[in-house]
Formats: sequence, C-alpha cells, structure tokens
Amino acid sequence: MKVEQLTCTIGAELSNVDLGAASRDPETVAEIRGLLLKHRVLFFRDQDITRAEHVTFARHFGDLEDHPVAGSDPDHPGLVRIYKSPETPNDRYENAFHTDATWREKPPFGCVLRCVECPPVGGDTIWVNMVEAYNRLPEDVKQKIASLRARHSIEASFGAAMPIEKRLALHAQFPDAEHPVVRTHPETHEKVLFVNAFTTHFTNFHTPEHVRFGQDYTSAGRDLLGYLIEQAAVPEYQVRFRWKKNSMAFWDNRSTQHYAVMDYPPCHRKMERAGIVGEATF
Repeated sequence: MKVEQLTCTIGAELSNVDLGAASRDPETVAEIRGLLLKHRVLFFRDQDITRAEHVTFARHFGDLEDHPVAGSDPDHPGLVRIYKSPETPNDRYENAFHTDATWREKPPFGCVLRCVECPPVGGDTIWVNMVEAYNRLPEDVKQKIASLRARHSIEASFGAAMPIEKRLALHAQFPDAEHPVVRTHPETHEKVLFVNAFTTHFTNFHTPEHVRFGQDYTSAGRDLLGYLIEQAAVPEYQVRFRWKKNSMAFWDNRSTQHYAVMDYPPCHRKMERAGIVGEATF
C-alpha cells in the first residue's frame, strides 16, 4: 500500500489497495483504520467494487445506518444513494460545511463514499480538519467555549422545506440533539471544534458569566456561533478532492467537516455512501 499525503493538515491518497479485497482482509482494514486516524480522510482511485463489497468493508468499522431523507439501496440497507440529475431538484445541505448527522444523539463514526457517476468537470468535495480549527483558535475563545453546549437540528435543515405536518413528524422521530461545542475524539483524545451547518444555537450561553442583560443574549451568542462555524471555511485546514468514476473517500466524521461543491448542473452526479454508526459525544 502506497500512502501519499495531500496537504500538511488533512488527507492522504492510498494506492495499490483494492477495497473489495480489503473487505475480506482484517489486517488491511486495521492498517487503513490507523491511517484514517492520522490523516482524517483517505482517498482511493479505481475501486471497481460491488455494492456488497462496499458495505462489507464499511461494516468492519461498525454497524451501518440509513438516512431518514435520502433513500438507501433496497438490496443493501445502509448504502445511501445520493443521486443528482437535471430532472431532480438539488437539496441545499451538501454545499454547506457540515459534519454528517450531528442531529443524531450519536453522530456517525465515519462514512465510506463511492463515486458511481460524476460530471467531467466540477462536483469536487472539500474536507476540513476540525482538530486543527480548534487548536488555532485564540486562547480567550477556547476558554469561553470550553463548557458550552449547542443544539443540532434535522428539522431546521432537511425539514425546513417540508410541509409542516411532515416537518413536525421528522422532528418527533429525530428530536434536536445536544452536543458539546468542543468534543473529545474517543480514540485520539484530541479536542474537536464541533459546530456546523446543523447547529442552531448554544443551549447554556444565557448565564451570568456571558450575559449582563437579556439583550446581550441574541447578538453575543449568535455572533460567537457564527464565528466558530466560519472556521471550517479556512483553506489552511482543508483538502479538496476531484472525483472520478470509482473513486472513493473514507472520512472520520468525528474530527472533520466536508462541503460538496455544487457547481456541475445540469450534469449527473451519483454517489453511494455507507454511514457507520458512532458513539455519544463527550
């Protein structure tokens, strides 16, 4: 296996590896897991594997989960189909910096994404190292956010364009989740800045330490949250990947964000993603 680091901060491309064969080889899986923790997102080219092999490889890292809005392959539960075409309207949730499904109490461990069909130009994806984003925050900001918690909502994102009855049913099925603004990575024990496009507000900001009068609450909390969310847009924390058919990416969802650049209409873009169940944040 050859490992090519792509930036000083995040990302590596692995060659001389077949993920179909790796799905049957625990030793290769263990090596890939170590590289994932080091580089946070791994890229693979020319992976002409079956859906069954895709799912089997991902399951080495945990159970798979479906998505309540995006549909899964009927023969392979947990393999979510993210299909874009000129005939279907684009949702607007991939082209924002986000960590997948933080509206769950247990956000995903990670995801294995395969390109089935892509446009000749455009449709890249950007990943961001949110450990680096936290480490480079000013010390006074780190102190201010150390004990803060925030709410994450599927209703305010995927549910926003739904009819009210459907939106409320989605909220009932997936109530807003609350996570620390700075989570601890369960394996590396690094501190991770953990707010993103699904984050709506701080849940414990309105205290005497932060607010002199009630009027402070809205602007101070909103401005701080906006500042933290904007850290994902810093290029020095990022890697950008150009897709080709049968390219794959495997990312650690606990320490990264990503942004799917939607600059390719009216072309087709078809991706299949195996999301791996994660653990509660702390």
